[in-house]
Amino acid sequence: MSVMEQADIQALLPHRYPFLLVDRVLELDPDRRIVGIKNVTINEPFFQGHFPGRPVMPGVLILEAMAQVGGLLAFKSMGQSKRPVVYLTGVDGAKFRKPVVPGDRLRFEIDVVKKRAPFWKMQGKAFVETELVCEAEVTAMVTEEEAPT
Repeated sequence: MSVMEQADIQALLPHRYPFLLVDRVLELDPDRRIVGIKNVTINEPFFQGHFPGRPVMPGVLILEAMAQVGGLLAFKSMGQSKRPVVYLTGVDGAKFRKPVVPGDRLRFEIDVVKKRAPFWKMQGKAFVETELVCEAEVTAMVTEEEAPT
């Protein structure tokens, strides 16, 4: 069972194809934790050049997906009627443990480490099945401005 489907995600995140990297949210505990999903398919535009004949999801896009899931946690925790803009301000301790390839289902588990307006610090882990493929601490700034629709 999902907490947020694609329409709910698009109502909050300003990202669109080909840069919307969250397909579904499975769990949400405002101010604490979120679990989101990205289904990786061969149709992703980045696979055309990364790498021909041996497609691997770029690590920076795994981190971006992680940040987008974290952004959803911040949005839902704030309980505002308008959609603020969230900027990624830092990534620390990023480690890539295993390549992510077409057919994988990335499961992002994001936990709040600390928040002090307007900054959020979150610990993120990405799994394929039960195997940890990426981890990082991400910091984001939530602005007062409203995101374009």
